Amino acid sequence: MPLLSPADPLPARPARVVVAGTSGVGKTTLAARIADVLRVPHIEIDALYHGPGWTPRDSFIADVEAFTAEPAWTTEWQYSSVRALLLERADLFVWLDLPTHTAMRQVIGRTLRRSLRSEELWNGNLEPPLHTVFSDPEHVVRWAWSRRHKTRQRISAALETRPDLPIVHVRSHRDSQAWLGEVLPQALGKSL
Repeated sequence: MPLLSPADPLPARPARVVVAGTSGVGKTTLAARIADVLRVPHIEIDALYHGPGWTPRDSFIADVEAFTAEPAWTTEWQYSSVRALLLERADLFVWLDLPTHTAMRQVIGRTLRRSLRSEELWNGNLEPPLHTVFSDPEHVVRWAWSRRHKTRQRISAALETRPDLPIVHVRSHRDSQAWLGEVLPQALGKSL
């Protein structure tokens, strides 16, 4: 199946949705909004992955296997250890593909806000200070910049692995809003 534009109708009502994109583009926000429209659970995959002290949780893969066995959910398409499983069990894939300048502005703004407010993220973790962007090669801002082209490669591989899977290619927040308000609700009347 070719990539769908946000204006294209969906072939069926989705129940298991993954949202892909580089760090900071708004995957979690979009996944939560899709869950609201579909009235299905949103599982924030970062919360399953990150344990205290930013250590990966031992139960991560088992947790992902458990929730993806359920009939309905939305989540973000992240983490190499579960990306194939998420792709296999999804019935809709949404690619949030914002321009690099927009994605970087968002990830920097989000990181700064979280850092200044000492916002707790997952399991007691806090965003590191923004100045660590210069010393930490895995700082989320550097991560977003260095990995920004990998998503496109992963989408190409996903198309080959699951040619049957509808992939909606969203390139702006405006398109995202229109898709959430018009196209996705129209799919609610379709059968799986």
